[in-house]
Amino acid sequence: MTVHRGGTAVRPRRRSIGMRRLRGMIRKEFLQIVRDPRSIAIAFLLPAFLLLLHGYGVSLDADNVPLAFVAESPSAEATSLSAAFAGSPYFEVRKYRAMQDAVAALTTHQVDGIVRVREDFAGIADPDGSDRPPRPIQVILNGVDANTARLVSGYAEGVWSLWLADQARQAGREIQPPLELVSRIWYNSEMRSRNFLVPGLIAVNMTLIGALLTAMVMAREWERGTMEALMVTPVSMFEILLGKLIPYFIMGMGGMALSVVMAVGVFAVPLRGSLWLLVLAASVFLLVSLGIGLFISIIARNQFVAGQVAIIVTFLPAFLLSGYIFDIASMPRPVQIITHAIAARYFIAILQSSFLAGDVWAVVGPNLAALSFMAVFFLALCGVKSKKRLD
Repeated sequence: MTVHRGGTAVRPRRRSIGMRRLRGMIRKEFLQIVRDPRSIAIAFLLPAFLLLLHGYGVSLDADNVPLAFVAESPSAEATSLSAAFAGSPYFEVRKYRAMQDAVAALTTHQVDGIVRVREDFAGIADPDGSDRPPRPIQVILNGVDANTARLVSGYAEGVWSLWLADQARQAGREIQPPLELVSRIWYNSEMRSRNFLVPGLIAVNMTLIGALLTAMVMAREWERGTMEALMVTPVSMFEILLGKLIPYFIMGMGGMALSVVMAVGVFAVPLRGSLWLLVLAASVFLLVSLGIGLFISIIARNQFVAGQVAIIVTFLPAFLLSGYIFDIASMPRPVQIITHAIAARYFIAILQSSFLAGDVWAVVGPNLAALSFMAVFFLALCGVKSKKRLD
């Protein structure tokens, strides 16, 4: 509107009025959050609950695996080998006298593996200089869980090798392997699966939280009839969107800070990267999640539908196709192509690098660029689909 004063057209200063309207929208949204504490629960209680649940409940390590030990002919060597398995932190040894009993225990899932020592084991283990060919022990594993079976097989081989070396030293002989393998593990030397899972879990949680925080805000306005009231005010649709995003962005970053504190303080995951880079990456990723949730809310116009769509579109792909648990390189090629559309894939790569390796720009740079592009895309899409009209 133009106001004429003394024959001169004077336009009102739109910028200051716009900032005042924006502050009013932000204040309105914060009041709505206080009156409806579900958003506070989603931003702070949900990430803490999911971190505790998955952090302690999900593990790719195999510890205290129940293992049946069968010695067909009791001897000092068999007792020594049994003690070697029992002394390993990976096994819980249960002794059986007959192979049939051990097989029955394996069939009923009472044990996950069987170590069988044959009758002539004592003669074999004693290095008396004879030319008898050695006969190894028999290890039978439950292959229903292939990952656990592989781990148990490696643990059993390690216990067996160490025990053979110890027996050779006691007999005054040295084992000369044809090849000496010296391994060195970088970034996660303890080989704790929790160090790998918790950073990925933060990304999955923030995907769900960011989408849920904004998935119902516009739909709630339509359901309660307050959107019509906003339509007749001077506030623009751009200011409405900003007024919706800014409060939930602040809450989402608070939930992110809580998640990082729990990862370092509760689960003892090392944070080797810089904090400012982590904050930058989290901010960009949160904008992507908020943009997706806001777009769903604009399209759905129903809180229940928006919440269900947000879970299906964001949480499930982030959990299954982001590399959180399943290696993307092991997926079929068409599925690998689909994973490029999952924002959590890029954020998980940044988190794992920041927590375990540090600021590796060859990893952070491309993934941060991809997140920035997705943030601009979804926020622009929200602007295009938002019109100040009732149709």
